[in-house]
Order: sequence, then C-alpha cells, then structure tokens
Amino acid sequence: MTRLQKPAHLPTRNGVSPSCVALPAGHWPTVLDFLCERLPAVSREQWHSRMAQAQVLNTLGEPIAAAQSYTPNTRVFYYRDVGLEPVLPARATVLFQDDHLVVADKPHFMPVTPSGRYVQQSLLVQLKRDLQLEMLSPIHRIDRETAGLVLFSVRAQDRGAYQALFRERAVRKVYEAVAPRLENVRWPITRRSRIEASADFFRSQETAGEPNSETHVSLLHAANDVALYRLEPVTGKRHQLRIHLTALGAPIEGDQFYPQIKRRADEPEDFTQPLQLLARSLAFTDPITGQARFFESRLQLRLRCPG
Repeated sequence: MTRLQKPAHLPTRNGVSPSCVALPAGHWPTVLDFLCERLPAVSREQWHSRMAQAQVLNTLGEPIAAAQSYTPNTRVFYYRDVGLEPVLPARATVLFQDDHLVVADKPHFMPVTPSGRYVQQSLLVQLKRDLQLEMLSPIHRIDRETAGLVLFSVRAQDRGAYQALFRERAVRKVYEAVAPRLENVRWPITRRSRIEASADFFRSQETAGEPNSETHVSLLHAANDVALYRLEPVTGKRHQLRIHLTALGAPIEGDQFYPQIKRRADEPEDFTQPLQLLARSLAFTDPITGQARFFESRLQLRLRCPG
C-alpha cells in the first residue's frame, strides 16, 4: 500500500506533522461521520473539538468543519492529540549536526517517531522542535526500548540516498548488550535464522526455512554470570538481536517480550529496568559529501557486579 504523503505546504505544529487519511468511495453524510467510523479510537466529541480548533484540514490546508459534506477520493489531514503523555525519564542528546545529517543519542523507552502514548516526547518531534528543522526525517529506526544512535536526514532531497545505505547494507552497525554469560563458546559466533511475524503483533519469532537474518556476536567482558556482548547485525529484522541472543540462551537483561511476555505492549512499564541493549556505533561513507563517517554513542549499559 502506498504511503500517503502530506503536501509540503502543511506545517508541523509543535514539531508534529499532520497524519493523512484517504476518503474512499462511500456514502457518509459528513467527513465527521467518516472519521468517527474509521478512526473510532477518537470519540465523536474529540473529533468535533479538533475540527472546531482547525486541527482537521483539506489538501489546501483549509479547516474542515464538522458539518462539511463527505467528498470521496479526497484526503483529510489531522493533527494527533494524545492528551497528557507519560513523562519519560530522559531526553535525547544531539551528537552531530551539519547541513545534511543530525545524529542523536536516544535514551531507553523513547520512540523514534510518534507512537502510541508518545507524541511530543518522541525523538523526531523533540528534535524538530529543538532544532527548528521542519523537514527532519529518520533515516532508520531502532526499537523504543533500545538506546543509542539514530540518524536523521535534514533535507528531503538527501533522504533517499541515506536510506539506500541501510537498504544495501552499506552501514556497519555495532550494538552492545548485557545478558547471561554463555559458557564453553568459541568467540566470535554467528547466528543465522528465519525471522517472521508472531501471532502477538508486537513480537517476532524464529521459524523453519531459509535464513533471512544474520548477527555476529562476540564477548567483550564477563562478570560472573553476566556478560557484555558486541553484536553486529548484517540484516535488520524486527527484534533480531533480542531474538538471536535469546535463541543462543542469553536473553537480554530487562527484555519484557523475550523469551516470555512479562508486560503487554499497552501496560505500564518500569523505567528503572530498561532493556540492556545499546546501538553503540555507526560507520559508513556519506553518499552526499563522500566523507567517511563514524559515530559512537556516549551512553552506557549496566553490567551487574558480582555480589
């Protein structure tokens, strides 16, 4: 399905770009009736309020009134409002910025883009607001639970070239993780497997079949029963590192989803027990400037000391 893009003239508000919904053929009396049926997570009263506050727009950027008749084969844009967001324990840090790239150190628990309960506290919205860069866009993603490096494109015309680096595996990615110590292993080791979506929409799983994922694992340091591992993913399947370490017998400390579900995706989380997984470094040749780029996170994981 083609992703709907917002017209360039529709501005962000408080760092948030409008979401888009296509109006298909149908016989809803008003746009309001359509939105209430198709997006029921927002109540009719809330949609009515958003329209009264000019938060629902047409492609020209004009406000849509609650009584406006439904016109099929058009598009509607609306600004998300999740109310009072849970307060995250840390903010992101900008490590690098030039005319083409922004590199940020993302803390645990922060989503890269607006998701679920987090909009204003998402990394993208924070950076757009703080740096006053309306066209800023993530080049790649890491899990909300994972800390570390995230790259952003400053200019829309550069985005495709940077995204191609990840698609073509031209970026050397290094992660670190704290997990149980594996005994009697000759380091480094490589884990290859097939990873597919799970019945639980927020998880993935290893299945039989031709491998579509690969991770190189080495030992950095051990302290009794726990260890710090270096992980170099060749591919980028969802939750790949978490799944591969779990399959090797070393589930990452603080993991709420693997090997067992300890917390459902919509349940409150314990900010004192972050997933001990860090996107440590990224290295690549910049496709715009031709420079050799290397970025390293300043964050650190917790390696439990004996006793």
